[in-house]
Amino acid sequence: MKQFLALIRFPNLIIMLLAQLLVRKFLVFPEHSLWQTLTWQFGLLVVATICVAAAGYIINDYYDIKIDRINKPERVVVGRFLTRRKAMMIHMYLSAVGVLLGLLLGVRIGLVLLGVALLLWGYSAQFKKQPFIGNLTIALLSAAMVLVVPLQAGQPSLAAWAYGVFAFLISLVREIIKDIEDVQGDASFRCRTLPIILGLPRTKWVLYLLIFLFLLFTGFIMLKRWHEPLFVVYLFVGVVLPTLILVRQIFFADRKREFTHLSWLCKAIMLTGICSMLVLH
Repeated sequence: MKQFLALIRFPNLIIMLLAQLLVRKFLVFPEHSLWQTLTWQFGLLVVATICVAAAGYIINDYYDIKIDRINKPERVVVGRFLTRRKAMMIHMYLSAVGVLLGLLLGVRIGLVLLGVALLLWGYSAQFKKQPFIGNLTIALLSAAMVLVVPLQAGQPSLAAWAYGVFAFLISLVREIIKDIEDVQGDASFRCRTLPIILGLPRTKWVLYLLIFLFLLFTGFIMLKRWHEPLFVVYLFVGVVLPTLILVRQIFFADRKREFTHLSWLCKAIMLTGICSMLVLH
């Protein structure tokens, strides 16, 4: 069980569930109580998106067995605790369940989840080996997991779009950092990620540009919400300051272990940013 939870990145799924719950309660239906927002339709949406996301993690490890044996040998599950055939069957089952549950909620949700499942397959099989395309794919999917909530509810939300952009930008930064972290294994199998084709110094400049855009966007949101001092202070302490620390750490980082820590810092920034919904008025 421990190995399977590691395979489907259980902590990441919990963060996704939390994000969707907060979006529905505080952005889509802020006037409703928590229990009023917990409908069976929303429950189906959460289960469907978790199934598709878990399937995506499995297919990613399925294709990355050889690379992961170099980059993360201690975390290899497929081919070690789970045969490749069983991994593929579980992936297909979870993807099918996710898409079918999405169809029960409507054709649009079903098509969105089908598109997500196909993109995750394409990412694992090919996109992640290409410069920037793989990073962009995962960042877009991170935003989609936020935006699917108001789509299912039939309640357009400008605030949800803001959080979608937030998730997109910080995910893009994190994915590039993960490529730097995994450069040794990726280079061994002729992947063409940004750090491989640009080198570490130039890839850091790409990160600086993206982080600048992220901070610019966060600053814009803070200005728009200047009448909510608690929200502004929360964003400054929970997002802006850790992001400035991230920039400093990127400047000095040159070892795999250091970039692993930076990847975790990005995840922490994403989590604190998502939780800022709790202090919205």
